[in-house]
Amino acid sequence: MSEKEEKTQVETQAPPAPEPVDVDAIATAAVKAFWEELSNEEPHNSPGYVVARVTEDEADRALKGNPFKTFGDMAMAVKAAGIRQEDTDLRLLPLQSEDGFMIPGPFVKQTGLSEGAPAAGGFLVGTDERLSPISRDWAVGNLLSRVSMFPVSGNSNGMTFNFENETSRVDGSRRGGVLGYWAAEAGVKTASQPEWRQVSLRLKKLVALVYATDELLADAAALESYLQRIYPEELMFKAEDAIINGTGAGMPLGILASGAAFSVAKEAGQTAATVVAENLVKMWTHRDMSYNDYVWLVNQEVEAQLMLMGLSVGVGGVPAYMPPGGFSVAPYGTIFGRAVLPLEYCAALGTVGDIMLVAPSAYYAIQKGGVESASSIHVKFVYDETVWRFVYRIDGTPSINTPLTPYKGTASSISPFVTLATRA
Repeated sequence: MSEKEEKTQVETQAPPAPEPVDVDAIATAAVKAFWEELSNEEPHNSPGYVVARVTEDEADRALKGNPFKTFGDMAMAVKAAGIRQEDTDLRLLPLQSEDGFMIPGPFVKQTGLSEGAPAAGGFLVGTDERLSPISRDWAVGNLLSRVSMFPVSGNSNGMTFNFENETSRVDGSRRGGVLGYWAAEAGVKTASQPEWRQVSLRLKKLVALVYATDELLADAAALESYLQRIYPEELMFKAEDAIINGTGAGMPLGILASGAAFSVAKEAGQTAATVVAENLVKMWTHRDMSYNDYVWLVNQEVEAQLMLMGLSVGVGGVPAYMPPGGFSVAPYGTIFGRAVLPLEYCAALGTVGDIMLVAPSAYYAIQKGGVESASSIHVKFVYDETVWRFVYRIDGTPSINTPLTPYKGTASSISPFVTLATRA
């Protein structure tokens, strides 16, 4: 073979395969060398470093006498310790940081800028912030939207209502005195006539006021819209509270203080602060049937009584409020087909007003323009403050002033507002 042919053959042969690299052995050697280097350093508490121990304890001796052979060996020990604390390998303890988290020191030693060290870069990392104020959504307005509301015209500050003066449904009392009767041919007829009572409502004023500096308004863009939302809501809250609890002095006359509500007595031997099925049945039978928009207004505490309420059937019973699915599905949310509305304005469990059967249309209210807002920079001009005022003019009263006597039956009274007596 010529020299040229020999050279060509050598060039066309595949290069010999490289010797296999033992990566695990290299990593182990690097770990051992770095650990020896670190063990010679002075103790320190810098962020990201392992706290070196001055004294040698059992864990130190375990690590020194039987070091982790590979990184994988150590990783398996860390995993076992995370799953079951009592399985913690003693050799991991010398690698534990001050704060108790398992940090394998030689592998996380920081040599540059990091988030963990505030002065070494941590100060530069911020957090996202939602600038709009966070607020809850309360069920305000649910009652105002149901009452009989009448707007007051621009040139008036009130409204007069002529209600029938009807206090009984027996003969001769209906509509305040109307009477119809059977008569013989050519018999003498007796006249009767209705009767009215007049009620005048005058607008009462709900107000709220708030100041804010011009700097805050300029720098907090969402503040003004937040104020424009929560203050009208506050005035509506007070108005709805007055519909139930108002005294009539400088505010609307509420249902409970009006004398129009009929209170059903508690059951004999009834436990204090409870509501039982018999209470609901009797409340329903005392309603004024001329209204068909009844709702149940309850304090939130009453809901627990409803959900646990049952009706006796023979020697057993059935739930009165929960559906067949029980607690796994939503409760019916109705009693006798009428919606149950939990309201903050209802009284505490066990007292009058904690549960009420109400026909909202039997409550008459007037308002002028809803909640109005205005702002001014002049009130505290020298202080660079803007002021907002919120005004809501409203008044109201039940359409009856006393429960009615029914035409027939043993029910003592009926009313579009039925409550439950105190259970103490």
